[in-house]
Amino acid sequence: MKAFHAFHANRLTPGELRAHIHSKGYALIHDLLPQGAVRSVLVDITRLLSAANWLKPGIDPLQRIPLDGAAYGDPDPIFKQVYQQIFNLESFHSLPHHSSLRNVMRMLAGDQVLIHPKPIGRLIFPNCERLVVHAHQDYEFMRGDPEFFTVWIPLHDCPVEAGPLRILAGSHRFGFQKHARENLHVPEIPADALMGDEWFGGPLSAGDVLIFHSLTVHAASPNLSEQMRISLDIRFQDARRELNPSNLVFAGESGKSWEKTYANWQSDELKFYWKNFPLTLNPSKEKLEQLAQTAESPSARARYSRIVSQIS
Repeated sequence: MKAFHAFHANRLTPGELRAHIHSKGYALIHDLLPQGAVRSVLVDITRLLSAANWLKPGIDPLQRIPLDGAAYGDPDPIFKQVYQQIFNLESFHSLPHHSSLRNVMRMLAGDQVLIHPKPIGRLIFPNCERLVVHAHQDYEFMRGDPEFFTVWIPLHDCPVEAGPLRILAGSHRFGFQKHARENLHVPEIPADALMGDEWFGGPLSAGDVLIFHSLTVHAASPNLSEQMRISLDIRFQDARRELNPSNLVFAGESGKSWEKTYANWQSDELKFYWKNFPLTLNPSKEKLEQLAQTAESPSARARYSRIVSQIS
């Protein structure tokens, strides 16, 4: 595996950034986010993990040392419960809107950049093979227009042994690559079917961001440290491009809602911010209403109905 080619935030130009993304499918930018802003999110998350008894008592929660034998992940019920508390944090949603990050994403997505409102937190326990995320493309999960970008943000220094992401450079040039579905929860591209140039990776520090195209194949390295690896995924796109409405709503049966998410927020600034854009949804509201009546299974009809109710 080769070392990432990295840019520094203070010496970044739009032309260089776009050219590298176009050629390699990714860009690592050092020191883009203030460490204080990143640390405040980590403080909030580790406070919740400590309260849930995931971390060893008597040790600073920021050290992220899990209890012996603890390893939780989706779809474990205890994971879902704690993760929902994390998702509801105002700081969790505020970091993707930091001006430094928005300015860089305008270089790639255009002046009308849309930040997808459902960031994903990764809570990766050490030495837990069943929770390692294998090679995939984000477009497999997000759909909509493939011209969007993921930003991966480690919330602490992330040496190689902690399991940062790896990137298969040039893989975005091969379009959509077929994902195997032996594990329906985490589809992956079989190793013998991967198309791309070479794998790149390396350590990241708090304040760094790793940006990659929706069709860029990537995977997590195993976390071989003694600490949890905590990071954040955010998607960005040109607001004028088509958007899958499932990226705006809660289509499952969990009872989640934006009203519940916002219940304890101090500011109204980011609440429902995407409604300020004249978005083009695909499928459209009209198509979703049709699917809510005609989809083959009752569960599918119910899912489409939930989506319609939340975008109305």
